Amino acid sequence: MTNNLRRLDDEDYPAVSMGQAAELLGVQPAFLRSLDTSGVLQPYRTDGGHRRYSRRQLTHAARLRELLDAGHTLVSAQAITTLEQQLDDTETARRRADSARDEASGALEDARADLRTRSDELATAQGELQDAREQITELNDRLRGLDERTG
Repeated sequence: MTNNLRRLDDEDYPAVSMGQAAELLGVQPAFLRSLDTSGVLQPYRTDGGHRRYSRRQLTHAARLRELLDAGHTLVSAQAITTLEQQLDDTETARRRADSARDEASGALEDARADLRTRSDELATAQGELQDAREQITELNDRLRGLDERTG
């Protein structure tokens, strides 16, 4: 049962009847039926044919009502809400891209810091290797000197 209740949190879950939707929006059910008939807002239909609205659809219907009350035709109100949705989608995509860029930038900076650390470690190892070579050369020179004296 708990999983079913979580679906109510989904803004696309059709949980509100037409009567409830009309009451919430302060409109007549005929308004919601007209939006459905015109294809502007298509609610979920139960097996019995009853309309059910999601939170997203209620928000859309409320915005359409505002625009109609402001004197827009249904066609222009729908065009405006479509453009507003596209703008919201674009803004969401931009925020995601900015976030991805910031993450990539952070990862790049981490990689650069790691590369600097490894470069420093390599330089230290190369210095130690050079010291070891010089010591080997010095030991070889001593050994040759001993061989020449004893030989």
